[in-house]
Amino acid sequence: QVQLVESGGGLVQPGDSLRLSCTASQRTSNNWAMGWFRQAPGKEREFVATIRWNGGARYYGDSVKGRFTISKDSVKNTVYLQMNSLKPEDTAVYYCAAAPSGITSTLGRADTYYYWGQGTQVTVSS
Repeated sequence: QVQLVESGGGLVQPGDSLRLSCTASQRTSNNWAMGWFRQAPGKEREFVATIRWNGGARYYGDSVKGRFTISKDSVKNTVYLQMNSLKPEDTAVYYCAAAPSGITSTLGRADTYYYWGQGTQVTVSS
């Protein structure tokens, strides 16, 4: 059993930046992928970004590519999501997720992930 704890959400204005953090309660392994999904009211859960521990390959959803950056600190078992140029449509609950195993082609699917955080609210509004 692994607990994922998110932090860093909040209220910002369009164009601002925000950094989310997610820390796993136990040590990660080279086979792990950790990433972020988001869900806004009335919308489907959307893939945001994920990163593999082994090699650090990064993958992004089309709507955030070029604006968001995912990174990791393997020693701290922590993944970060740096969100720049935020837009109102980025408003959602952001969920950290971890996949102890999973092929690259499935990492954009929520059902690939075994562990989930409680979510942190990000609101972008003027």
